Order: sequence, then structure tokens, then C-alpha cells
Amino acid sequence: MSPVGTNGKYCRNTQILLISTGMETGGKLKTRREALAALLKDSDEDVRTAAARALERLEGFGSLGEVLDSLKKGDIAAKVKAIYALGRIGGEGVLPALIYCASRPEEDIRSVAVEVLGNLAHPKGLPVIVERLADPSSAIRAKAVAALGDFRDPSLVRLLLPFLDENDGLLDAEAARSLGKIGNSSLVPKFIELTRSPFPRTREAAAFALGEASAD
Repeated sequence: MSPVGTNGKYCRNTQILLISTGMETGGKLKTRREALAALLKDSDEDVRTAAARALERLEGFGSLGEVLDSLKKGDIAAKVKAIYALGRIGGEGVLPALIYCASRPEEDIRSVAVEVLGNLAHPKGLPVIVERLADPSSAIRAKAVAALGDFRDPSLVRLLLPFLDENDGLLDAEAARSLGKIGNSSLVPKFIELTRSPFPRTREAAAFALGEASAD
């Protein structure tokens, strides 16, 4: 759920992608790590998250025990990497740590934990994601709205509907995308209304939702 931002943000995220996939010209692994480590201090949350993901792919972790140890003792950057590693490991055994992290006071930790819980879409992770719909951070509320779409559960429609009226180019967009994944054809008129939003991201999400909604 990486928000579509300004051209500057796009360029920074493209740079991260090039580094993480090894497409950059020249340089050694150490240089790549140093470049990504510097981006962990970027002022933009999406850039920090993308950098942490790339570092996690470069460095990796061993056992679940090692990941949990890093989650317990590491700094914020190490914790973020560990949370993504838990998502890659998967299974019910990683859920307690992810659920705990989704309620931590650190915004970066909550954000990534909610994202990973959504990717896993395990029923035991659902209650804490629902709790984050009332998070003080609009960015994390958006992550929670997006995560609910990954469950593709029609019973979640009632929780997502209010966010369609946010008119902010963030929450309304994520709600439209999640509701599109769930595929509720009764919302087609609302999706059509959102195609006239002043926010490009909302219009994009509305287009996606119209394509995904069932035809009945």
C-alpha cells in the first residue's frame, strides 16, 4: 500500500527499487547497504519503509528466534526489518509478535505491523487491525483500511464504508480499493462518484474498484 506521491517521492522510491534489485551500476553490497541505511532516516515514512524492506531482503534473517531477538533488542530500523521478516516467515507462530507490534507507541512499528498482518490475512490478526481504524495517525488508519481489504470478507464492508466519505485522497482511496477487493456491486454508484474526486489517487482507486466489483 504505497501511496502515490509527488514526482520527488516517486524518484526516491524508484531509487530504492533499483538498489534493492541490484540494477544499480557498479558498487559493492556495502555501498548498497549504506545507501539504504541513510534512507532509514528519510523524512518520508514511505521511503523509510521501502528502505527497511530492501535491507531486509539484502541481509535476511535466520531462524524465527533470531528475528524475535532482533525485534526485542534492535533499534527502530532493525525492528522494522524484523517485522517484515516475520511476514516472510508466516504461519500462526509469528502472530503474537505482530499483534503486539501493531499496538506499540512507535508509529513506524505500528504501521509496518498492520501492513504485514494484512498481507497474512489471518483471522487472529483481524481484531488489532480493526482497532487501528481509530489510530491517531491518519497514515496508520489508511494502512488498516488497506489491510482489511486483504481479508476479502463481506462482513467488513460496514467498517470500511465511512472512509469513502473522507475526501482526503488517502483514506477514501484505500477504502475504495479495499471495497473493490471485497467486490460489493451495490457500491458501484459510490465508486462512480469517486471517479470525480479532485485527488488522483482516489480516482485511481475508484477505477480499480469499478473493475473489481461483481457484475450482479
